[in-house]
Amino acid sequence: MNSAEQYNADIQRHFKFNFTVNLLDVATFMFGSSFISSSGVLLIYVTHFTQNPLLIGLISVISTAGYLLPQLFTANLVERAPLKKFFPFVLGFFFERIPVFLLAPAVFLLAVRYPSQALWAFFLLFAWQTFGAGLLMVGWQDMIAKIIPVQSRGRFFGLSNFIGNSAGILGAGAVSWLLAQNEFPWGFIWSFCIASVFIFISWVFLGLTREPPTLSPKPVISHREYFKALPAVLRSNLNFQRYLLTQIISSFGAMAAGFLLVYAMQRWPMSDGQAATYGVTLLIGQSLANLFLGFLADRKGHKLVLEISILANIFCFILALFAPSALWFYAIFILRGVTLAGNFISGLSLPLEFSEPQDRPTYIGLASTLPGAAGAISPFLAGILAGLIGYPWLFAITAALAILAFGMMKWLVRDPRHLTKESPHAS
Repeated sequence: MNSAEQYNADIQRHFKFNFTVNLLDVATFMFGSSFISSSGVLLIYVTHFTQNPLLIGLISVISTAGYLLPQLFTANLVERAPLKKFFPFVLGFFFERIPVFLLAPAVFLLAVRYPSQALWAFFLLFAWQTFGAGLLMVGWQDMIAKIIPVQSRGRFFGLSNFIGNSAGILGAGAVSWLLAQNEFPWGFIWSFCIASVFIFISWVFLGLTREPPTLSPKPVISHREYFKALPAVLRSNLNFQRYLLTQIISSFGAMAAGFLLVYAMQRWPMSDGQAATYGVTLLIGQSLANLFLGFLADRKGHKLVLEISILANIFCFILALFAPSALWFYAIFILRGVTLAGNFISGLSLPLEFSEPQDRPTYIGLASTLPGAAGAISPFLAGILAGLIGYPWLFAITAALAILAFGMMKWLVRDPRHLTKESPHAS
């Protein structure tokens, strides 16, 4: 048996085990994350210290830019690493997990007596966690691409997200109860403690992954040489260029997402516990959509799922624009959950299909970092627009950009899965 046959045999032998432990990793991580949701719990926490739309928008900036911008800067290392697990497991403990563990102590020590310091400590820890996750994301995605065959990835992401979101519904419900039953800041302290426990458990499951080592056929090059070669990579694949442009426009087509809850809270005053129920609704939409969209992606392709995701995003902001009462925001957050589910399942999976395995980390990095730059700018732009023209006009502009992104995804981007027989770089 040659090395390629041995590698494939190892992948098949460990497939069920790897599928299970990584499903549990994602599910427990998402459950823990429901207690520190950037669109719910963390946003409510920050509004205890400021109503400044730029500072509130900073949460969306950090959450988007942190996860997406750093990825291209680690792709060169991941591409040539024999074991991709090293990045999310070993480095991930220090760069992604530890800042979560420090959230609760920071709130306990600072929130009441030193509110200004508490706010900036929060942003520091949040940035540490998100940028740390972004540095490791390419390694995690490439590891998943190695151990989960392409025909099973939609099912993997859909099932893991469904389980994680379903548990997260209970978590978001628990957050609502904790915030309603405990005076500030104790509800947040308990929420952050629970998040720490489950995010640590997810790290344990990740460590159980059985990944066969592989040697890259590509020579070791410096980061300078690597970045100089990137324009040629883009020029060689017109379809991928169109996909990246569509994702950049789509980032601006979601720029007002971080202000949906703020708008509802300002227009119809509500308690922290009531506001947190929208997080439960978002997770319900996300959970149900994950189960359906994951299987749809395996059968029909990830491009279709991204089109559905953008459509849900469009209707989300149109409803927000015309909502006559706070009750409408339950439907709005369900649609937002559908958008997030589609983006997670197929936004992670589709870039894997544009390239050959040896180039996969570069394509992952490009598909994350370039739209991530737009994602870093767009919440600041949204914050400025909210201050100048108000939330309704912001929602209208965001919906218009999302409509443009849908048209581009529908009619400009071709599904790489359907181009396999021609060429993965077909235009």
